Amino acid sequence: MKQADVDVRIDMFERLPVPFGLVRLGVAPDHQAVKRVVNIYGKVAAAPGFRFFGNVALGRDLQVEDLERCYDQVIYAFGCSKSSRLGLPGEELAGVHGAAEMVGWYNGHPDCQGERYELDKVERVVVIGNGNVALDVSRVLLQQPDRLASTDISARALDELRQSSVQRVTMLGRRGPAQAAYSAKELEEIDEVDEVQLMVTPEEAALDPQSAAWLEEHGSRGKQRSVRFLHACADRDADDQGRKFHCRFLLSPVAFLGEERVEAVRVEHMEIYADESGALRSRPTGKTEDVPCEMVLLSVGYRGDPIPGVPYDARNGSVPNIDGRVLHDRGGDVRVGHYAVGWSKRGPSGIIGTNMADSRATVKMMVEDRAAGRSLSPSPSDDVAELLAERGVEVVSWADWDRLDAWERAEGEKRGKLREKLETVPEMMRVIGELRRAAAGE
Repeated sequence: MKQADVDVRIDMFERLPVPFGLVRLGVAPDHQAVKRVVNIYGKVAAAPGFRFFGNVALGRDLQVEDLERCYDQVIYAFGCSKSSRLGLPGEELAGVHGAAEMVGWYNGHPDCQGERYELDKVERVVVIGNGNVALDVSRVLLQQPDRLASTDISARALDELRQSSVQRVTMLGRRGPAQAAYSAKELEEIDEVDEVQLMVTPEEAALDPQSAAWLEEHGSRGKQRSVRFLHACADRDADDQGRKFHCRFLLSPVAFLGEERVEAVRVEHMEIYADESGALRSRPTGKTEDVPCEMVLLSVGYRGDPIPGVPYDARNGSVPNIDGRVLHDRGGDVRVGHYAVGWSKRGPSGIIGTNMADSRATVKMMVEDRAAGRSLSPSPSDDVAELLAERGVEVVSWADWDRLDAWERAEGEKRGKLREKLETVPEMMRVIGELRRAAAGE
């Protein structure tokens, strides 16, 4: 919409009745500053030529062929929403969960409301992976629920967190502190939570000589800052009060142990080495250890599910593409008029800022293709709104969302919260219907 000399009209389709995806359903409830990005999105939605079609799923209500009849260009931006699995023995045990599903659970995602964690039976949690999502779930589990009560956290999740017995979370990384995926800010933040103490042993905080050399020569300021912070934490003594967050490194899970519910994670100790290209990697040493726990959260990446009619790369759950131009299949020809952005384009990597730059790159390709005549040939008589109406799809408009947004905020205010989210699609559609009728004076 910012492109000069381009007359553009945009229809956006969202499977859920509510917009904002990751911001509403993925960002931790105690990270409200990050959610302010929706103010920009709201301005886009209010611009002429933009239409929102909520509660419309591709592959269910619309097919790719329908889009090709209605639009010059199609963008896939649906991302990867499920936790990757490890395929290890015992992964089917009760108590082994995906971190992505827990994030959706405490954020009120309709897909995750069937999750059950029995936190009243859990004292020790192991989180596998050490990215920012791993820190998010750890921080939510460890802090006092009253500190989350005024946010937009799920009411159901807050009730269960109030019954939680969690006292210790242990985060496992396959490589060392210099290779950890988290940001320094997120690592420091968990130690700033009252009654939570970050623990790391001097041995595991120490860098091997190759990692130390790499960090000094190539490490970012953030990496250097996080390693310095860990070294400072390693010098402290554990107190007898409060909950503990243990950072552990050079440990790779090999099995989950237990009869019906997970009782421990068997890990193998790793070491850092340089491969033929000079890249630092980890390899097993043969030494194993069992880490006791009553719950495991897998935070080892995300995956996406295929959508009917949309090309799919099973390696990382993305849409096969070259520079944002979708391919018929991986290694195949370009599918004219189809594009991908974000995790649909790259696979599950990067943050909101990464996706902004990524989108600009894809739009550049779209503008070039349009100027060169490489686009679809929609029928002037086909309008997607009429097509959805004929199929009996109950579409949620932006005006519907504005009313629901105000309703959720008002309900939250009654409870001393920023927002009281509706957490199932039937609930959302029921309230949206009531608000429509009220707006129409019925």
